[in-house]
Amino acid sequence: MRSISKLIIFGLLGLVTVSLLSLRQPDIPAVQIKQQLIHQADDLLSEVKLLRATKKDRTQSQLFQQQFRKVRLAYKRLEWATEYFVPLTARQVNGPPVPETELSGLVTQPSGLQVIEQYIFPHPDPNKKQELEDLLSQMEINASEFSAYFQKADLHDWQIMDAVKMEIFRIETIGLNDFDDPLSKRCFAESAAALQSVKEATDHYAPLPDFDPAIRYLQYPATFDLFDRAAFITQYANPLTRSLQTLKTKLKLPDVRYNRLLNQDAATLFDKNAFNRNAFTAELGDSATNEKIALGKKLFFDTMLSGNGKRSCASCHQPNLAFTDGLIKNLDVTGKRMIRRNTPSLINAALQPAQFYDLRAPSLEDQVMSVVQNKEEMHGDMLLTTNKLWRDSSYRKLFSLTYPQKDRIRIDTFEVMNALASYVRSLTVLNSRFDSYMQGDQHALKNAEIRGFNLFMGKARCATCHYLPLFNSVLPPRYVQIEAEVIGVPQKRNGKRIDPDLGLYSIQGGDFNRHAFKSTTVRNTALTAPYMHNGVFRTLEEVVDFYNKGGGAGTGIRIPNQTLDEAPLQLTKKEKANLIDFIKSLNSHLNHTPS
Repeated sequence: MRSISKLIIFGLLGLVTVSLLSLRQPDIPAVQIKQQLIHQADDLLSEVKLLRATKKDRTQSQLFQQQFRKVRLAYKRLEWATEYFVPLTARQVNGPPVPETELSGLVTQPSGLQVIEQYIFPHPDPNKKQELEDLLSQMEINASEFSAYFQKADLHDWQIMDAVKMEIFRIETIGLNDFDDPLSKRCFAESAAALQSVKEATDHYAPLPDFDPAIRYLQYPATFDLFDRAAFITQYANPLTRSLQTLKTKLKLPDVRYNRLLNQDAATLFDKNAFNRNAFTAELGDSATNEKIALGKKLFFDTMLSGNGKRSCASCHQPNLAFTDGLIKNLDVTGKRMIRRNTPSLINAALQPAQFYDLRAPSLEDQVMSVVQNKEEMHGDMLLTTNKLWRDSSYRKLFSLTYPQKDRIRIDTFEVMNALASYVRSLTVLNSRFDSYMQGDQHALKNAEIRGFNLFMGKARCATCHYLPLFNSVLPPRYVQIEAEVIGVPQKRNGKRIDPDLGLYSIQGGDFNRHAFKSTTVRNTALTAPYMHNGVFRTLEEVVDFYNKGGGAGTGIRIPNQTLDEAPLQLTKKEKANLIDFIKSLNSHLNHTPS
């Protein structure tokens, strides 16, 4: 289960606005696909009505469960389009079964298929009769909304080609691990249905690419634990998305772009430039440039930003330690007390829409301001700092060149924040041996590491919180929602008491947020020990063992709102070793030395 903490809204986030763009008259294939979507939405509505009818007979629990699976399949056939064109309604239909807190503080209660699933598996809950009826009633409304939307919408070929490619990315990242059907457990059948629907849509343009081998691979899978996800991605999914990108080029479709994390022209999730490090800037002008990066790097290693003139950003984020400090918790600026939390890596920090373990900073610029002015961390004053920088002739020249303006008389605080944030954005690097393997180098990973990847994506359940390929908690493939989890981290290693840090609850409130923390990236973690927000675990072996036991609840800690499944994973000694082998293959190569 997941606890989605924030939804970052951009101008063109939901593609609702994009879908209303009228570039030209509707394309002929798009009109035909529109009719297909209307038909599929009506099918979904019919299946939901049948589920409501079946629900009335309490003696037919198995029939009720079978009908529920038909509803899910009907939705999966429609998913590529609903997630792209109608994301807010799609979220109501197949969103997470836990409350969500928006950036604004608004709490959205769970609804839809994933909540319904909890009421009918492994057996229908007789105590949830009214709740179930309310949920099914809302499902009917949402299915009707899908139909009404597609009847009115003017779809375009460029949107459809983008949407179908995104659906394959969705299958790769969260479709093969029972992410949204953890109890009914039909991820392969559902992914096959989704891929079949994508095939039917693309057939309106050309018989290329050939979806059938991938669909067959999903229709006749090995067991959940033995399914070879590495083979599916490299042999089927990557060729499909590459072919779709080629087809889009051949069709000479309009190149409509907007700011998002996953670049629209990415042929696979593993392309060297698939992800946009500037996606979460507030404005286009805030993007990193070579000049900003150079200035930010100089500031990063300068102690001038701290109140006592003795601490720089690099004091806690050391390049030779993957921009961490190797400590359980660093000392505060006085050197007398430990700060509140373990120091996280800055590598790939730009690839997430909110910062800190409690997600309290909506941008890297806000993070910079918070750290510099935090009394424990740097105890600086940004206004005083800008005055010092202005009096320094070298900095005055650098800021004037980097942020040119007429008749400059001072340095703006945002310029300092943006320069430092730009340097952090330059620490975006996805060039591990794992990436080479996914890009086609079959010799980049050893067999043990490939087995570890398949465990990560399957039996070990890691990928239900640390999503491929960034392995952080930003939900693919739209990458606008970032999640936090309650996993029950102990105060002491092998302890039976939860760490007292309340995490998101201290920022957002809500009992479901007690002890919830961002799921940090698994990339480079072999270089960033110790682990967890409190640094309680010294080694990756200890971390894997904690998860294998079912987190805090699995080890005997009382934590009623734990989102991590407390059931043991039952990993063997060899499987644990393979899992760690894979994690080590995620180390990137970053050459950043002090100025």
